[in-house]
Amino acid sequence: MNLITKRALLLGSGALIGGYISAKNGAKNPILDGTTSLRPKNTKNLLNDASGLSETPIHKHIIIEQDPDKGLVSILRNELKTAKIEGRPVSLSAARHSMGGQSIPRDGHAITLATNFFEPDTANSTFRCSSGLRWNSALKQMDAIGFGPKVMQSNNDFGIASTFCVNAHGWPVPYSAMGSTTQSFKLLMHDGELITCSRTENHDIFNLTMGGYGLTGLITEMEVDMVPNARLLPKFEEMPGKDFGIKFAQALKDPTVQMGYGRMNVDKRDFFENALMITYRPTENQDDLPAASSSGFVSKFARNLFRAQLGHEGVKRHRWWVETDLQARLTAGEVTRNSLINEPVVTLDDRDPSRTDILHEYFIEPSHFAEWLDVCKRIIPGSYQELLNITLRYVAPDNEAVLSYAHVDRIACVMLFSQEMTVRGEADMVRMTRGLIQETADLGGAYYLPYRLHATQDQFIQNYPEATNFAARKHVLDPQLLFRNALWDNYMARL
Repeated sequence: MNLITKRALLLGSGALIGGYISAKNGAKNPILDGTTSLRPKNTKNLLNDASGLSETPIHKHIIIEQDPDKGLVSILRNELKTAKIEGRPVSLSAARHSMGGQSIPRDGHAITLATNFFEPDTANSTFRCSSGLRWNSALKQMDAIGFGPKVMQSNNDFGIASTFCVNAHGWPVPYSAMGSTTQSFKLLMHDGELITCSRTENHDIFNLTMGGYGLTGLITEMEVDMVPNARLLPKFEEMPGKDFGIKFAQALKDPTVQMGYGRMNVDKRDFFENALMITYRPTENQDDLPAASSSGFVSKFARNLFRAQLGHEGVKRHRWWVETDLQARLTAGEVTRNSLINEPVVTLDDRDPSRTDILHEYFIEPSHFAEWLDVCKRIIPGSYQELLNITLRYVAPDNEAVLSYAHVDRIACVMLFSQEMTVRGEADMVRMTRGLIQETADLGGAYYLPYRLHATQDQFIQNYPEATNFAARKHVLDPQLLFRNALWDNYMARL
């Protein structure tokens, strides 16, 4: 068993070389003289999210550490009562890793949960937890009893209920998003009533809340599926980028594959021309699984290579060699399923105060993947935006969530851009984003809602046609519109 995670080696094997290049040459960032900065003010009564570009005035921000059986519901009821009297919105969050204010109530009551209740049920392969429990804590406790999350993101910083509310997905296959692995939850309604939602009880509210961005009520606790942890062996396959969609879908028909994802080269010379598919299958020996590991010290070096890509096409090509050649030779050993997802976002954190990391995500059918690559090749290289990474995942069909992004099989394309925090940079990002959203939708795909709110109203409706139905149902469930955030204010308030 390797002593450090596969992801750490994936990003860190050539980190010292990348760090040397970065130190010697410096990143070729655009000159910021004469631009208007969008760096946050960080003053009182302003709340932000992971983008650093969503500073929003709020009335108050409280952090609640009480678990459901120790006063959480009572505290939330008091907040709802006060907010309703004052006519202010309420929003519940954990890590606030969204990027467009989806977890921030303008001039309202922002509530952050930092709760810790966890209770496993190994007989039924489920666990109960408080809604604010972070995945890193849940994963550690599951790992100790030989289990792990059935579906979670590929990072462990986030709150479990937040994952459900954005209906996120990850590397586990062949599943749909995390909502498909949720059995039930308790929801505090606008009038203080606490109800249970499942596929047999309040089913309509269950489907509205899954991927509903906290707009139906406040989740206090959840019951979620878990699966046995496993020792896995990776398989690396390099291929032309245009072939990835079909080959990935075919590979996942193998029932022994438990995890899978892909990468692509991002340097402008060979932009999206090549892809790497990594799939994981269990080994014969599943005895004495070690505790889930994480990058540890390697993460400090991994970011050097990752960040050295900024403005350096040669470093991007070097990183592609690390991924397709060096990594495949150095990380061909065993790793546990839990170790693969036991990684914090901060591993690759950007420490440049003049720039911010912005995520995009698009969902496209495997049969249209090659066409989607052509769209990206036309739009991204000339956008003035620095693409540092793309990860490709699989999402099975989801016909439960009202705001579903995957009514059929999808390849989820997660892109990380480094954007300068200026008016100029934001304008360039808006232009590129709208182009990608439109051409993805024209191919029958969709964009993901937790990120920057750059889509037009028409694009939002085109990608999420059930949003009108969602808004109508919300008006019934929440007649005073107590639960609001920037996503509602920007799009659904107009419906």
